[in-house]
Amino acid sequence: MGRKDRGGSVGTPATAALTRAKIAYAVRAYEHDPAAESFGLEAAQALGVAPARVFKTLLVDTGTGLAVGVVPVDGTLDLKAIASALGVKKVAMADPDAAERSSGYVVGGISPIGQKRSLPTVVDVSATTHDTVLVSGGRRGLDLELSPEDLVRATGATLAPIARPAA
Repeated sequence: MGRKDRGGSVGTPATAALTRAKIAYAVRAYEHDPAAESFGLEAAQALGVAPARVFKTLLVDTGTGLAVGVVPVDGTLDLKAIASALGVKKVAMADPDAAERSSGYVVGGISPIGQKRSLPTVVDVSATTHDTVLVSGGRRGLDLELSPEDLVRATGATLAPIARPAA
């Protein structure tokens, strides 16, 4: 995998963080449709990738601060499971404005990599069943493909079973 997109500059805090860490990644860009109901499923379809390999970044409020959950786009975040993985009693989904302020990214383009503030991060263990996974590159229509091990390294994440199938 290369470090640059041949189509020009795609510099985001996420790509800058990966480059600084000397982590190999591939830029996977697509034309974002503002009418898309699910940013993650849109990415999977546009890029021709199984939804189980595309991961969404969700911020939760632990009551004492924010944390990050990274789960497949074809599933949902299990709030009890991430609370347990973080060692807290319960969590709630973070307010979207708070998520944007904390991460420096816009909702639908929040990357787990290169956030303004380093937050506790948990990646769903299912990521390890794939050679590579895709996460947001820091804006809508831009994903980054990298190995699950490098995703964990880049985010300082722990692995835990925090996803459940979508209803």
